[in-house]
Amino acid sequence: MAEGQLQYYEAVGRRKEATARVRLYPGGNGTIVVNDRPLQQYFTREIDVARLLEPLKVTGMDGRFNISVKVKGGGISGQAGAVRLGLARALLKVNPDLRPILRQKGLLTCDARVKERKKPGLKRARKAPQYTKR
Repeated sequence: MAEGQLQYYEAVGRRKEATARVRLYPGGNGTIVVNDRPLQQYFTREIDVARLLEPLKVTGMDGRFNISVKVKGGGISGQAGAVRLGLARALLKVNPDLRPILRQKGLLTCDARVKERKKPGLKRARKAPQYTKR
């Protein structure tokens, strides 16, 4: 970091088509901002918020950082998954001793499932047109 700049820990998380850049600013009051909007305003579904905050809850770090997130691509659930992975990776940069806890809960494993490509002659990846005998 350059002299006089506020230091932060940054990590990238990906899920489906979504990519999230997560920055943790130490000594904060727990404010989370996603794409320049408050967390609850961006992720309106409770389940997305709960999954996204899991790395902080598991490590007991909630409320210790101000978190800034830039996320793009994909849908809301994919974005929440991307933020979750980015958050877990950023926490590792803060304290590498958290690895066993995060690993045990499966928070460092990238969910590699993506949409399957459409095949020729089919309507979607696997859905075939209805068979007609006559």
